[in-house]
Amino acid sequence: MTKTSSFAAPKGFPDYLPPASAQFVAVRDALVHAARLAGYGHVELPIFEETGLFARGVGESTDVVSKEMWTFPDRKNRSMTLRPEGTASVMRAVIEHGLDRGPLPVKLCYAGPFFRYENVQAGRYRQLQQVGVEAIGVDDPALDAEVIAIADAGFRSLGLDGFRLEITSLGDDTCRPQYRELLQQYLLGLPLDEETKRRVRINPLRVLDDKRPEVRELTADAPLMLDHLSESAKAHFDQVLGYLDALGVPYVVNPRMVRGLDYYTKTTFEFVHDGLGAQSGIGGGGRYDGLMAELGGQPLSGIGFGLGVDRAILALEAEGKTAADPARVDVFGVPLGEAAKSRLVELAGRLRAAGIRVDLSYGGRGVKGAMKSADRSGAKYALVLGDRDLAEGEIGLKDLSTGDQQQIRIDDTVAAVTAALAADR
Repeated sequence: MTKTSSFAAPKGFPDYLPPASAQFVAVRDALVHAARLAGYGHVELPIFEETGLFARGVGESTDVVSKEMWTFPDRKNRSMTLRPEGTASVMRAVIEHGLDRGPLPVKLCYAGPFFRYENVQAGRYRQLQQVGVEAIGVDDPALDAEVIAIADAGFRSLGLDGFRLEITSLGDDTCRPQYRELLQQYLLGLPLDEETKRRVRINPLRVLDDKRPEVRELTADAPLMLDHLSESAKAHFDQVLGYLDALGVPYVVNPRMVRGLDYYTKTTFEFVHDGLGAQSGIGGGGRYDGLMAELGGQPLSGIGFGLGVDRAILALEAEGKTAADPARVDVFGVPLGEAAKSRLVELAGRLRAAGIRVDLSYGGRGVKGAMKSADRSGAKYALVLGDRDLAEGEIGLKDLSTGDQQQIRIDDTVAAVTAALAADR
């Protein structure tokens, strides 16, 4: 009788297991690599922080803070929250460790799990995996374009091409207060329910992000920020678009776009993939020029993004593509006898030291079982070594795709395997 565990992962907290986990690692690493190419250094963030950091940094009117945070008291009854996003934590770390007192911009990237109490569905979990970048301390449209181009390059490096970049400007202190008042007056004149009117008074932009069809219909003619930008805010946005043109990054201006976090100003963007249905976002971000001051630091600007690893995986599936190497290893060792196994263990170590992925057949399985394991591993070659071969100083190098096998000198194994793998590439 098979025993089953009485435990299961919490709902919305996925496990990533081989072979599917190879896709997860490939996507995460590709998105991080795109940031590394632009000089972004790694930052590792705490899994949880004081609740006030996110309430102030993200915005109390947002769904993230009001509905989705995982909050708990610590042993001293202080309110702590599992991080729902990365930007506020990065800003806290920059202020705490004085990075804003050094060379600017501070360019950081990170990857890991974030936590939101969401309705679980495909690619949208309560423990979500993101890659993020933040560029802090310089208000330069060229930097906005760089951040956006990093995300675009990361997605394209995966082989994705069915996504689009939507971009807008949410204005700044030179025009946002006037627009906020105009929008509030318009929205309060509509027959909205009391809860929505409460949101209008707190943050009217949030209402433009309402997904309910009846609200979207009522607000269809609402004034748009892009039509009310100041000269300086419009010039900034126009320059960002010009730099994106120079970088060859295609985009669509979406004047109704509103991101789900309150700290965004000026440049705001989202990457969407129509192959994912209604939940089409695969990543996004924007500029947050007032956030550092709000959290007690210097009045420095910043821009960043968060890209969904799980969402990118779904986008790849929608396009029928994969970013992962299906092979778990390059070479699989098949020992026929104890003495042969001892020598293959040593050879495996030497091959791994040369950067070649190697696994062995363990547990004394026969030739048939060992070769089945070799096929399942995805290896291109098998190294077959018996005690008689060992006595003759030779080993079999078998091409698992063709079945061809040649004998090579044991002492030449690393060079021969390296050359064979190079020829296959």
